[in-house]
Amino acid sequence: MISVMVVDDHPIWRDGVARDLSERGFDVRATAADAHAAMRIARTVRPDVVLMDLNLGGASGVTATGNITTELPETRVLVLSASGEHADVLEAVKAGASGYLLKSSSVEELVNAVTRTAAGDAVFTPGLAGLVLGEYRRMAAEPEPRDLPRLTDRETDVLRLVAKGMTARQIAKRLVLSHRTVENHVQSTLRKLQLHNRVELARYAIEHGLDAEPDSQPQ
Repeated sequence: MISVMVVDDHPIWRDGVARDLSERGFDVRATAADAHAAMRIARTVRPDVVLMDLNLGGASGVTATGNITTELPETRVLVLSASGEHADVLEAVKAGASGYLLKSSSVEELVNAVTRTAAGDAVFTPGLAGLVLGEYRRMAAEPEPRDLPRLTDRETDVLRLVAKGMTARQIAKRLVLSHRTVENHVQSTLRKLQLHNRVELARYAIEHGLDAEPDSQPQ
């Protein structure tokens, strides 16, 4: 069962989301009305996924996202916001959010997004994923030189497909591997690169030109 915490300063909306997820089999461990409470409670309940609003009283949802993803690397943050402004999306992702969903999304879309986020996928409302990857490509125009950790050929294959926005199951089908093997490669790559989620992996791949197709696929 996937454990979830819902953070929103509107009690009716917050309770409604928590109820919808509970009715669909999620373990809603806690809710929070502001960023400070979210950071404090997350340390205690350690949910798999935090649904985070951005416009909160006091500290922002971006601040809470950065704090939670830094202190609790096993917890993923999925932003659920009314704002689709590009600046808000990019700020949240740079803070460590694994995905960004608009509040106009249906319950079915929310359930699917939480499930995929818990599995490690980067999930975005349609149109926002391209925005994020486009920004990373712009930032990668003049990458800073640094020593690169050594990845195996297969880890590089998986990383390249992660950068293209493919899910673990799609990668498994493409490379003729099991879903578990793909997940093992992803986790190994995350550890080697000292990254936290697939969004950061995609950024790393783009910065180092790994999002382009190679001349030939390894056997």
